[in-house]
Amino acid sequence: MLLIVIALLGGAFTILSPCILPVVPFIFARSDRPFLTDRLPLLAGLAGTFALVTSLGAAGLAGAAQFNQYGRWIALAMLALFGASLMLPAVATRITRPLSALADRLIARSQAQDASRSIVPSLLLGAATGLLWAPCAGPILGAILSGAALDGATWKTGAALAAYAAGAAFALAVASSLGKRALDALKRSSGLGEHVRRAMGALVLLSVATIAAGADTRVLALVKGVSTDGIESRLVGLLSARDEKQKPHIVRASTPMPPPLPVEGTLPALDGATQWLNSPPLSRDALRGKVVVVNFWTYSCINCLRTLPYLKTWAQRYGNDGLVVLGVHTPEFGFEHDTANVKRALRDLNVSYPVAVDNDYRIWQAFGNRYWPAFYIVDAEGRVRYHHFGEGNYDDAERSIRQLLGKTNEMTQPSGDEPAKPSGTQVAADPAHLESNETYLGYGESQGATPEQRVIRDASTAYTLPQRLALNDWGIGGQWNVRTEAAVASASHARLAYRFHARDLHLVLAPADDGKPVCIRITIDGKPPGASHGADIDADGNGVVTAARLYQLVRQSGPVDDRTFEIEFLDAGARAYAFTFG
Repeated sequence: MLLIVIALLGGAFTILSPCILPVVPFIFARSDRPFLTDRLPLLAGLAGTFALVTSLGAAGLAGAAQFNQYGRWIALAMLALFGASLMLPAVATRITRPLSALADRLIARSQAQDASRSIVPSLLLGAATGLLWAPCAGPILGAILSGAALDGATWKTGAALAAYAAGAAFALAVASSLGKRALDALKRSSGLGEHVRRAMGALVLLSVATIAAGADTRVLALVKGVSTDGIESRLVGLLSARDEKQKPHIVRASTPMPPPLPVEGTLPALDGATQWLNSPPLSRDALRGKVVVVNFWTYSCINCLRTLPYLKTWAQRYGNDGLVVLGVHTPEFGFEHDTANVKRALRDLNVSYPVAVDNDYRIWQAFGNRYWPAFYIVDAEGRVRYHHFGEGNYDDAERSIRQLLGKTNEMTQPSGDEPAKPSGTQVAADPAHLESNETYLGYGESQGATPEQRVIRDASTAYTLPQRLALNDWGIGGQWNVRTEAAVASASHARLAYRFHARDLHLVLAPADDGKPVCIRITIDGKPPGASHGADIDADGNGVVTAARLYQLVRQSGPVDDRTFEIEFLDAGARAYAFTFG
């Protein structure tokens, strides 16, 4: 709803943009005509044509973005072209030439029919001006089209585009009643509008570059998602309460019915999986009649691991009531493409519900997903009714599951069932003391490196570990080969240090390429960890890297403060991918 209101206001303020000027003469030329039979049909034709053209464009972008992995790049290229057209008038002119030609034909036809008393000439003229104006995309329109391209075209997209057109039509209707004075004011404002237009074009191009580089996913994954579903549900509840007050009813001592969950889309096809684990292949038709929780995850992601206790609890608690928990394993690192690694992880993590191996990202693309982890809850008719990105909101998710299973009038928690009890790496983070963020060690996404060190890419090089590290800086010492995804200890006794502030420290590690285990030893502020050792390390700081996965190396038992973590690889060949904290 907020997007629709903003679009309406944005459309109204479009009248201050210089690209509205080609449309204004057609409006002012008929300012002396009757409003209902002439100017109103013209404005209706303008708004309708504009909304139709832009809706088709949004749907096309969304289809391209979700068709396959190449479609996303097509959509981004089209958005880049849109941004360039905002910045450079010559580009906009070249792009809009076909629409302008069609508009000219419609204008000629409307003038030929103008002698008629029907409203058809005014509608045709409005349609023509709508075509002239459609390529004149402002910042709000750009945001709507960008959202449609990357997240899918929905009824909200169409409503926002219609509101944008209606706002502009209303502003033009007001301006037409003011005559020449309004036109002069528009011309005076065109300079400022042109600067704003170009600035927004630059912002769109920057957004395209950010999305293409994948930086949007990494940044947003660190930010707790804010959902408006609760607000919308409360509004629905208020409306329902108002309706109930208008008719007599019997008050019963029972739990009130929750507001209906919104319909967010339909369950896409699942035939993109390269393999199925813990289950034969599942299809959309096979899941019809079931409530399905679709969870996108990858087994070395700490945020994903911390959601598993809840998923396993739901699968056990509601499996007999018609719930199917479906994991979609979409890999981030190269070793996660190895199905043998995924199978081992499922055994180690005690995951028994169906898991689709999505190595080609086809299911990921079909959902338009961009997050690890992500939840989509689907009803028995195959409609997506709830989603959440990241950790948290487990109570809301379970309430949605119960509502879709028709269990809203029962106790919140079935008798005898215990809540999920996470342990080890699956314990929720301590947000009150979490001041360090995920850090990748391969140069492809490396961040936070100390300025004293210059990394030589793809070559075995000797490094000296910095003597002092500022908070959230890290460094390497000994012989290392820094590759795109990981830093590889190319000789024994290579070291890695990080100055962090968090209760838990994890490191995604893998043994040597030949699979040979690698012994490791860690210290905290130069001392063995003692009671602050992680699940994969003993009190003396010793451990062994036996498989490619996430290792919990530190869980502080006392006060959380700035600490210097250091790990020594006693054998050569270990691969270090990313630090995560909790």
